[in-house]
Amino acid sequence: MHAQPGAKRDSIVGEYNGRLKLSLNAPPVDGKANAKLCSFLAERLGIPKNAVRLVSGETNRAKRFSISGIDAAAALTALRPDA
Repeated sequence: MHAQPGAKRDSIVGEYNGRLKLSLNAPPVDGKANAKLCSFLAERLGIPKNAVRLVSGETNRAKRFSISGIDAAAALTALRPDA
């Protein structure tokens, strides 16, 4: 995923360099954007927050997550870009 902190609202924008691009209404300081991204993903996927774990990219816009409790097809449907 590619995260863009400091946006006006939380949204799934589309694709960027082969990754899902998300805009977040959270500052990129003290892990606030990462925490917001995890809770945003959990909410969109309809799973508990503890089912979403940041694997890599803590200080980078390119991030990798471990997500449990949902199958790949359902996750792809839930993570379609916002209209």
